[in-house]
Amino acid sequence: MISTLWHRDMLRLRRERSRWLGVVLQPLMFWFLIGSGLANNFHLEGTDQTYLQFFFPGVLIMVLLFTSIFGTIALIEDRQSGFLQGVLTAPGSRTSLVLGKIAGVSSIAFIQSILFLLITPWTGYAMAAVNWWLIAASIVMTCVYMTAICFVMAWVLRTTQAYHALMSVLLIPLWILSGAMFPANDGVLGIVMQFNPMTYSVNVLRSGLEGQTTDIFGVVVLLGLCVVTVMFAAMVSRKQGGRAA
Repeated sequence: MISTLWHRDMLRLRRERSRWLGVVLQPLMFWFLIGSGLANNFHLEGTDQTYLQFFFPGVLIMVLLFTSIFGTIALIEDRQSGFLQGVLTAPGSRTSLVLGKIAGVSSIAFIQSILFLLITPWTGYAMAAVNWWLIAASIVMTCVYMTAICFVMAWVLRTTQAYHALMSVLLIPLWILSGAMFPANDGVLGIVMQFNPMTYSVNVLRSGLEGQTTDIFGVVVLLGLCVVTVMFAAMVSRKQGGRAA
């Protein structure tokens, strides 16, 4: 079941070419317009980093987040079309269903993030210093736990409207408070950012782009998030949320 669901998502990606423009081009425009607009008002103490450079890792996390959201919303559409009920009655465990969906969406997110990373030479980062292995690892782990979280949301919600509403009030604010748009501070927002899982994705990715020593603590946190969220998604998938209303 895992390979079948993964292959289905790959076929969907090949057929729906508009997704390439929506998920890659939109964040690219967002990075350039917002980054250019705030460039003159940004100063990070102890560094000569521009806002476009600072903002780049956060926008890459946005690519992964949007791909996870759009990839898992298909669960609601599959439920409404009856495809999900067919999958649930087929041989195979619910855990296989979760892993197959995570594998498919994560593969799509990884491909689209690689496309976005092609502009790295123009972002101000020194290409020779970039730790590509750390970047690849952070992208994969972020894809996994984000997709698992979105899977749970799509599994328990009945309509795409409810899914988009929850995304707007939960996932987008979490992205904003991850250090993607502004550095952490010592106030209430700083405390919120410390407990925000996306903060560690942004930090590890930024460490890789800057060629710093591997952020061991951040990597461990991301690994823990992957394990916990996948287990939680597998547990939730055993509930009746996947059945038609």
